[in-house]
Amino acid sequence: MNNLESLEQRLGVQFKNKDMLLQAVVHRSYLNENPDFRLGHNERLEFLGDAVIELSVTRYLFDQYPDSPEGDLTNWRASLVNAKTLSELARELDVDEYLYLSKGESQDRQSKARQYILANAYESIVGAMYLDCGYDATDAFLKRNLLVRLPYILEHKLYLDPKSRFQEAAQEIASMTPSYQVISEVGPDHEKIFRVGVLLGDEQIAIGEGLSKQEAQIQAAERALEVKGW
Repeated sequence: MNNLESLEQRLGVQFKNKDMLLQAVVHRSYLNENPDFRLGHNERLEFLGDAVIELSVTRYLFDQYPDSPEGDLTNWRASLVNAKTLSELARELDVDEYLYLSKGESQDRQSKARQYILANAYESIVGAMYLDCGYDATDAFLKRNLLVRLPYILEHKLYLDPKSRFQEAAQEIASMTPSYQVISEVGPDHEKIFRVGVLLGDEQIAIGEGLSKQEAQIQAAERALEVKGW
């Protein structure tokens, strides 16, 4: 784990109470193996940070887009505050290198669980920043780190789910509506893996996998967008 001073430099924020930032990167699993560690885990800070992010993003959208309806603002906000976006931001800040995790969690770097750990850590860092540095400093951080993504999201319509994006692009570019076909279902009922193909006419564009047909369709649509360059 790296020195937290370098994390402060990446964040562009200096903490008065360094323990506040330290606690923000302590995962519950670490304390299971290190019960004598002097600080608690980051879940309360995550709870707070989630609310701070929501407020900051909501106020920004409200102020910057006065003529946009509530439905659009809600979709745009959802595209900014979801686990995928927040985990990507955490990776860009190298938060992974600062996390206090159990040995098992430390080795599992590419899993879906790590994505949620990173997203939660981002929220907990924001919560710690709010407590230590105040709302204005935290809001400024979110504007330069999170909200700068909004123009790209709007330009590429990333606020739409992948199935909607692929359908819209397919109809606009190829004058075709995609269809989805289950290729296989493997495993027992409680943990079945579905493989689904997405087709344009008779041509299979991509295949997705998931624990439900919907999840597999979403992954197939994501991959189809990449295959087509849409």
